[in-house]
Parts: sequence; C-alpha cells; structure tokens
Amino acid sequence: MNAANGKDAADWRSGKGHRDENFPVASWLIAARHRAPILAFYNFVRTADDIADHATLPPEQKLALLGRLEAGLLGRSDEDAAAVRLRGVLADRKLSPKHAQDLLAAFRLDVTKLRYRDWDDLIGYCSLSAMPVGRFVCDVHGESRSVWPANDALCAALQIINHLQDCKEDYLALDRVYVPLDALTEAGASVEALGETRASPALLACLHKLAERTKRLLSESDGFSPSIDDWRLSLEVSVINTLAHRLTRVLMASDPLCDRVHLKAPAVAGLTLVGALTCASRRFGRRYSASSHNPRGA
Repeated sequence: MNAANGKDAADWRSGKGHRDENFPVASWLIAARHRAPILAFYNFVRTADDIADHATLPPEQKLALLGRLEAGLLGRSDEDAAAVRLRGVLADRKLSPKHAQDLLAAFRLDVTKLRYRDWDDLIGYCSLSAMPVGRFVCDVHGESRSVWPANDALCAALQIINHLQDCKEDYLALDRVYVPLDALTEAGASVEALGETRASPALLACLHKLAERTKRLLSESDGFSPSIDDWRLSLEVSVINTLAHRLTRVLMASDPLCDRVHLKAPAVAGLTLVGALTCASRRFGRRYSASSHNPRGA
C-alpha cells in the first residue's frame, strides 16, 4: 500500500515528544490558555518532521504525506488528526496557516535538498524551518510583529545549534549536510569527514568557526525577551536564549562527532533560573526607565 494512503500521518512518528526537545516547548512558563495551541502546532510540525526524516519511507511517499498534511491543514482532507486539530486551533484563534505551511516547505526541502551552498543558503532554509515556529508562538500571544527580527535571529541560531550538534548523525543516517559547503572548502575539509569517529583538525576548525558565527547571530536576539509584552512568554524566551548561549560555548570547545553536546539536567535547571532572573531584571529596568522618563502627572 502507498504510504500516503490508509494510515494517519502520525503513525510515522518517531516517538519523540515536546519534552525530548533541546529547548523548552510550551513549558509551565507559558500561560495555560496558550499551551494547547502551541502543542497542537508542535504535534503537527513534529509529525511532518518525522516523516521527512523517516529512514525507510521513499522520497515520493514522504512528499505525498507532507502534501496530505497540508491538505488537512487547509480543510481539503480529514485523514490526519494532527492537521485537523491544528486547523481547528487556527480557526478558533483566527490565525493564518502560513507558518505551518512554511514549515512544510522546509520539510519538503529536507526530502529533496541534501546540501547547502553557504551561510545565506542555510539561513534561507532556517527562514522556513525555524523562524515560523517563534512567529507562530508570538502570534498566539498577540505580540507585535516588530519582535520578528529578534525572533528570527533566535530561532535560526537554535536551528543551527541543532545542525552542528547532529552533523554526524544527519550525514550518516540521511546523507543530509547542513554544514555550508563553502565553509568546509575554506577549512580544507570534506563532507565525508563528517562520518569519521573524530573530527579532523580542519573539520573541527570549520565547526568551531560556525559555532562562533552562530553565537554572533544569537546575540541579535538578546533584546527579544524584554521587548515581549506577555511576561510569561518573555520568561520562556529569556530561558531559551540563555540555554542557547551556553550551548554555543560548548560547541566552540567540543567535537560534535565524538562528544555529546547536550546540557545535563542540573545545568538546565541552573540556566533556567539565570534566564528567568535576567528577564525579570531587564523588564524591571525597562519599566523603571520608562516611568522615570514619564513621571505621573507630567
């Protein structure tokens, strides 16, 4: 039977859930009224992502399933529960399906495009695969689109952190390489070097340079949290930003081919507290500054 027929798309899920992600997804920091829409979006996206990454599905069947998910999102099919659920959420909140459609476009690229020419090519991919996630969360909270540039920097940095962490696995399991080809060439490294037990000096220099560039990209999002009106979302963004900064530092000193570039639970807990306190301090500072410039009765 064709994979696009007879099975809910969720049957192809890997089993990974929102608690298995590197960064918080609709954590307890998010207001309860917003968590369900975000999780509906996550489940739709995770279903599509797992289809694109499936080890045995042929490309044409992956594309067919992704097309069917989009049909469900747009009301042309009721075959897949995750699409029907998200469609209902979008209708209830009067939100556009565009962010979810952008992610589907990214997953189609995952099926059809295995190499990225340069940093700009990679950022173009992130504009579909990562930036819409944060934009959706901002839209759910009713945030101004003026925060989108900072959101986009954060989401792209998170995506590239994941690419660097998983560069060996992506290459060996899927022949997919997100490390820009011009960066490999400049360092004197080859794509095949990603499959080795340890990174060669040339490859390690390349990966560390990309981690440094990701750190600079991430710094463009440092003002994101205090610019968010919803204080609980502001807390979550600050925590994510703090975790991402630590991970970029780890990547700049590690070999992702042989080192586990992940944060342990105590470190995550400590950085969560740091992120929350940093957010509170910045928000208080912003309000104090605003009140001092606009004293009551002035």
